[in-house]
Amino acid sequence: MAAIISPRGTAESYNPLLEYLGEKLNKKIILIQRRTYREINQLIIEHKVDLAFICTGAYVTSPDKNSMSLLAIPQVHGKTTYQSYIIVPEYSEAKNLDDLQGKTFAFTDPISNTGYLYPLFLLQTRQQTPETFFKRTIFTYSHDRSIQAVVSRVADGAAVDNLVYLYAIANTPEVKEKTKIIHTSQEFGMPPVVVSAHTDAAQKRLLKTIFLDMHQTANGIKALETLNIDKFVVPNENLYKKLYSPN
Repeated sequence: MAAIISPRGTAESYNPLLEYLGEKLNKKIILIQRRTYREINQLIIEHKVDLAFICTGAYVTSPDKNSMSLLAIPQVHGKTTYQSYIIVPEYSEAKNLDDLQGKTFAFTDPISNTGYLYPLFLLQTRQQTPETFFKRTIFTYSHDRSIQAVVSRVADGAAVDNLVYLYAIANTPEVKEKTKIIHTSQEFGMPPVVVSAHTDAAQKRLLKTIFLDMHQTANGIKALETLNIDKFVVPNENLYKKLYSPN
C-alpha cells in the first residue's frame, strides 16, 4: 500500500479490509508499505507483491504500466473521482496559489497526483517551477502529514487529497479550526487497486469478484465503512488517460 496516509494510519484503516481478503482467499495477507509511491510501483513491476493500492499519479506516470493491471477503483459518496485541495492556515491572508509565492509549501510525494503533479501543473501554467516560485518546499510522504504541516505552521500551504482532508476535518477538530481551502482542482480518477501483469488470470478474476462484491456482505461493509468507501467498481481506463487541463 502506498502511504497516502501515514503508515500507522494506513495499517489501522485498512486492517478490516485485509482481514476480509484473508477470509475470502483463505490465505494470510501480508501488508507491505514503503516510504515512497515509486517504491510501491516497483514492487508491482517486479511482481514482488500480488495486489497494490496505489496513487492515481503513480499509475499514470509509471514508465512500465504494462507490468500492472487495473483491478478495481473505490466509489466514495457515489463518485469515482476525487480532487486536489490547496490548503493554508486558517489565519492566512492567501486567497489563491499566487498568494503563496515566496512561501513554504508542503508536497506529498514526487509522483502523487493531488499532492504534487497537479500543483506542479499549476506552476507550469505560470511558467514557474517549485524552486522559482516557493521560498522552500518539503515532501511529507503522506497527505495527513501535509495537513499537519499546515496545522503546525511548518508550511504556509499544502496540496492534499480532498478525501483525506474531508475525513480529517470531520474527525479532527484542530484541522477544521486551523486550516482552510483556497483552491480546488478538477476531478480525477480515484486511486486504483492494481495487480501485477504476471498475476494468474484465475487469481485476478477471483480478486476482482471479491472486491466488486464486498458491499454485499456484512464483513465487507464493515471494511468499506472503515475506509469511508461505498463500494469498489469496475475501473474506467479513460479516467487515467489525461489528467490535467487548464481550469
